[in-house]
Formats: sequence, structure tokens, C-alpha cells
Amino acid sequence: MQEILDAILNPGTTSADFAAIKLPESYRAVTLHKDEEQMFAGLDNRDKDPRKSLHLDEVALPELGPGEALVAVMASAVNYNTVWSSIFEPVSTFAFLERYGRLSPLTKRHDLPYHVVGSDLAGVVLRTGAGVNAWKPGDEVVAHCLSVELESADGHNDTMMDPEQRIWGFETNFGGLAQLALVKTNQLLPKPKHLTWEEAASPGLVNSTAYRQLVSRNGAGMKQGDNVLIWGASGGLGSYATQYALAGGATPICVVSNEEKARICRAMGAEAIIDRSAEGYRFWKDENTQDPREWKRFGSKIREFTGGEDVDIVFEHPGRETFGASVYVTRKGGTIVTCASTSGYMHQYDNRYLWMSLKRIVGSHFANYREAFEANRLIAKGKIHPTLSKVYSLEQTGQAALDVHHNKHQGKVGVLCLAPQEGLGVTDHELREKHLPAINLFRELDERSIRPNRNV
Repeated sequence: MQEILDAILNPGTTSADFAAIKLPESYRAVTLHKDEEQMFAGLDNRDKDPRKSLHLDEVALPELGPGEALVAVMASAVNYNTVWSSIFEPVSTFAFLERYGRLSPLTKRHDLPYHVVGSDLAGVVLRTGAGVNAWKPGDEVVAHCLSVELESADGHNDTMMDPEQRIWGFETNFGGLAQLALVKTNQLLPKPKHLTWEEAASPGLVNSTAYRQLVSRNGAGMKQGDNVLIWGASGGLGSYATQYALAGGATPICVVSNEEKARICRAMGAEAIIDRSAEGYRFWKDENTQDPREWKRFGSKIREFTGGEDVDIVFEHPGRETFGASVYVTRKGGTIVTCASTSGYMHQYDNRYLWMSLKRIVGSHFANYREAFEANRLIAKGKIHPTLSKVYSLEQTGQAALDVHHNKHQGKVGVLCLAPQEGLGVTDHELREKHLPAINLFRELDERSIRPNRNV
């Protein structure tokens, strides 16, 4: 493994040099163990501890198939799907691997008693399989997490509609929280040259998800002048939604849970910010009953920021806790677009406010290859910026997942894999210097360090 790292750190290493490196028989990876999938049975969600279920193991190098690439992973990141994997909710991911393994002799590789997790990476291509022409050893890449087979016509208009669509590192094996990773080469995108490895690894899943959910015609189709309500606006998804709203001429109404997160939204350039804790919203009277009076109070607060207008789009991902309020506050003919349910999957809302006001609920899940390409292109051009707040070592992945599970993070948290330290991988220093305040924004959590920056 040291030979691989030395080659990456040496700027003179050629593609032929990378192709000549002897691959190791095994590598270190963050895994779940199939024989532990019942370890949290009977515990409340919050009491399930990823530090107990995520292991750092030495695992065998997988066989490289046609149309695939083996990537040396310099850095990765933790997403909510890593948390869900680690606490075996809503189901154990080994069910996904078993199902995938039945598809073909090649996919059988994924059905193992361990699961290498992680749906982000930044690194260097080491090998490509048969039929690959667009990528070669030595290419610096990031990976989006859409894995598709595309053997059905259903996926050829929008690859997210492929019946065999999966999320790499969640519904497939050999994910990015490891020293090496196996991906399909149509997951690869050029690494933004002005970013470090850990910065480049952090946007992948959430940036592409936010792009499809908010900007794409497959999502809300946001336009200039729209009022956009963004739940968790300083978080992994919401921080990108806030940037897209600002960059696209919309007005984000940012919902956060404390003043520290409100300061981050102001620093991104947002002006309409609702601190849920300060306002004391209680959308549920008890476990089974919502409080429409709180929906109305919330809607009144929104209209204070919009000149009396209701929101055109709600960027939804908390789910059960907020969904009733989201449907209520959306303007007539508006759109609630949802991509997750971090507070619970069983949503409840008053359907009168949906059907009688001709609102739409749009389900959105990750992004197709084109959407992921466009989202990464905006990162590479310095139009949208990574929201990395903290970086952990591979050994600390369990703690990183616990922090995300308990919402103790801002933006995204990164994980160093092969990279020996932070700050490596930048090749376009001029572009980096131009955008450095925006790049570092989420790492500057000290109140004295955060200053409003309307150019983010």
C-alpha cells in the first residue's frame, strides 16, 4: 500500500507507472459484520452506537470486472446512509447485498459476510476493467454513488429509473470508506483541481442529491425569484441547497436548530433564517397528533421574510417530524420535494392542503449521471463549494458516524483513507486562493472567524 501512496504523492508518476504497481492482496476497510446485524435489537434509534458496529478490517481485494475501476481512496466522507447502515435501519444492508448477489455471477462478489461501506471518495485510478476507454491508471477522480446495470429500457431516459439502480457503498459492497474501492467507471468524475483530497471527497452524494432535488427538472425545477424553504440549512444536504438557491437567484428561507448554525447560513449569504429552538416550534402535540396551530405560526414567520408570500418549494429531508408543516406552508401550486426521512419514514399531513391547493409532492433520490456531472462541474468551477467541517481518520469512522447520527456536525464530515494528512491534492492554487474563504467556511466554527460573505 505504501508503494501506491508514494506514487500518488510523487507528481512525476506516469499512467504507465501506476499500471505497473503490483496490487496488494488485501486492504484496510470500514466494515459491518453480517453476524452482528441484530446487535441493536430492542434499542431506541438514538441509543444505537455506530462505534460498536463499524469495524476497521483487512479485507480481500475484489476481482475487477468489465466496465469497472479499482481506485486508491485518498479520502472519503460520512453520509446519513453510512449511519443507517451502521445501525441496521430501516433494514440491514446485507439484505441489499444478498439481492444484488443473485443478479449475476459477477455481482455475486458483493454478497459477503462483511460490507465495506461508504458512498463518497476522492482518489486515483489504479486499474480499469475490459471495455473502459474514458479513464486510465493515474487519473485523479471523485465518484458519484449511482450504480446501474442499464439492461432495461426503463433507465435510458433517466438512469435513476433503472430497475437495478443501487447506491454504491450502501446497496453494493466495496465502498469508499477504505484504502481501495471498486466502482463502475460511469461513476467517475474529474477531481476538482483546487480542492484537497478531503474537500473533494465531501460533496459527492449530498451535492448531487441537492442538485437533482432542487435544480433539475426531475426535482423541483427551481427558478429565479422562488422562495425556497430549506430544512437543516447548515447540514450536509441543506448547505448545498442553500448555495444552489443563492446561486440560482432564489430566496432561501433557512431553518436551523441553533444560533451557531444560523451564523453559518448568514456567512453563506442567506438572510432569512429561522432558529427552530429559539422559536420553540412543536409540530406534534404527542406521538400521534400534530398541531396545525404550530404550522400556522411557522407559516406566519416565513411570510415575515418573504413580504407576505408563501414558499414555492420546500426542500424536505427530515420527514415525519416536519412533513405536515411542509405541506401546509407551501404556496398554492407549489412543490414539496423529499429525498429522505431522517426523523422517521411514516409521514403524516393534512391532504386537504395538498389536493385543494394543487400542490405536488415529488420524491427525489440521489441523481443520474448527467446531474452528478453538472453538480461536480459547478464544484470544479468554484460556483458551489464543499461544506467540510471536520476530518477524521479511517480509524475514527465510528465516531464520525456517531456525530452525524446525533447531529453534532455542520455540513459534511470527511475521513482520511490513504492520505497521510490533510491539505494534500491541490493542483490549481490560483483558483483555490480565489475561493479560499468559501472553501474554509464550514471549518471556521469560531464565532469570531465567521464573517458574512455574499460571494459564496
